[in-house]
Amino acid sequence: MSGAASHLDMFDYKPELIKHHGKPSDFGEHVEAFQNGLGPWMKSPFEFKRYGRCGKHLSEIVAPLGEVVDEMAFIHNLTGKTGVHSQATYLQATGFQRPGFPGMGSWVSYALGAINEDLPSFVVLPDHRGYGSNGPKNWGSAFLPADSQGTEIFPQRENPINDIAARADFISPAGNRAGLDLINNLNRRYQGVRPGDSRLDARIRSYELAARMQLSAPEALDISKEPAQILEMYGLDRARKKYPAEINVDEEVEYFGRKCLIARRLLERGVRFVQIWSGNDNSFPRRNWDSHEDIPRDHPPLSLGMATGAVALIKDLRQRGLLEDTVILWTTEFGRMPSTQGKKGRDHNPYVFSNWLCGGGIKGGVSYGPSDQWGYKPLDRESPTRVYDIHATILHLLGIDHEKLTVRHNGIDRRLTDVHGHVIKDILA
Repeated sequence: MSGAASHLDMFDYKPELIKHHGKPSDFGEHVEAFQNGLGPWMKSPFEFKRYGRCGKHLSEIVAPLGEVVDEMAFIHNLTGKTGVHSQATYLQATGFQRPGFPGMGSWVSYALGAINEDLPSFVVLPDHRGYGSNGPKNWGSAFLPADSQGTEIFPQRENPINDIAARADFISPAGNRAGLDLINNLNRRYQGVRPGDSRLDARIRSYELAARMQLSAPEALDISKEPAQILEMYGLDRARKKYPAEINVDEEVEYFGRKCLIARRLLERGVRFVQIWSGNDNSFPRRNWDSHEDIPRDHPPLSLGMATGAVALIKDLRQRGLLEDTVILWTTEFGRMPSTQGKKGRDHNPYVFSNWLCGGGIKGGVSYGPSDQWGYKPLDRESPTRVYDIHATILHLLGIDHEKLTVRHNGIDRRLTDVHGHVIKDILA
């Protein structure tokens, strides 16, 4: 969720903020704020209710998740390293807070390889308005083989995959095939005298994959034959041709739901890793989760869109027997402060935030690692959860030892979890 979703307004219920709402905030220590977000304590403007057998508190803006909350594991003591969007996004996406490292999907693609040779092993579905912080660097392959990088697909666009097919009216199928054959022949000759350069090999493979995807991708992305009840479940029965300029629920439900449905179709066709993004980078008026000015304006549409798509994906995977083999992770770059910025906003909070996981060996109906009474820092400051632990746990569920998945680069054995990380056994089934 690009821009930093507020844990306090969705999953992390804080009665103390209700009790002290409007009173001067006192954290008991110096706080280095990102902007000027140290105003009075601010309760969530949204109502919370208990859901499921586990009795998990969820806000009204993520109420759809109540249907599947007994299958989800929440982690409320995540800590980051920085309150800067770009660095924090890198950390969640790649395990490092600077550029030059492979995305998590690239590591998984590299480790497990492809199931379906006609589709990429790692697919990224960006926000329909544009990229989040860092853009494609979040899913690049860096020093891994170049063919492990993420392939971008924009399902809502007329041309969902750039350059997948020739669109000029003077190009015939035969001419297109002949052109590809010529390019491949030249590339193979070039590669023959320059062995060891994975970039060219990846380029050759990408051309070959693109040729196969001209047949496989349109079928995978075509949702027109999905039953009406499935389209309704994902919120696609209310799609419009045009939406208001202001952020709104229907638009968010359609676009996030569409990506979730496409994700299901890709997963059942053998794509290893699908990454879905919500929110683009620093847009005004806000079209991301960075609610410095107005939580009640920004968070409900984005949250309801996310929750509608996510619950549909979980239910759909379950009914198809795919949920037990699919790990779902919800994350964001950091949280938001329990104090007020301006009148209705919240500043960045890298000191604690929430994740949730579902499926693939995750124990449902649990909440692990509480935050403190304000949702400001972990309750146990000596034992926070970090992104390395999340990544180690997911790799473990995929059958991979995070300490053994290494690649030598610049004299260092690099891995997704750097030199950190442990499997969070308390959330495993």
